[in-house]
Amino acid sequence: MEALLDVISVKTHDDYTLELVFENGERRIFDMKPYFDRKPFIKLFNSPLFFKASVQYGTVVWPGNIDIAPDTLWSCSVQA
Repeated sequence: MEALLDVISVKTHDDYTLELVFENGERRIFDMKPYFDRKPFIKLFNSPLFFKASVQYGTVVWPGNIDIAPDTLWSCSVQA
């Protein structure tokens, strides 16, 4: 089993992708669009809230207690 890697930075893009840097230095791109039909991410679609993403506790969070698991960010992202 691979060790869980923390996210250390996030940058949002207009195409609803997240540019992530993990603690091992790897840069990856995560597409949020497939998640917008699920709670609580539905609140982020077509909203300025999406662009307020930040990193806390090793994962990506948004205002309103919205977050996404770091293992999802790693396993469902592609190398940048």
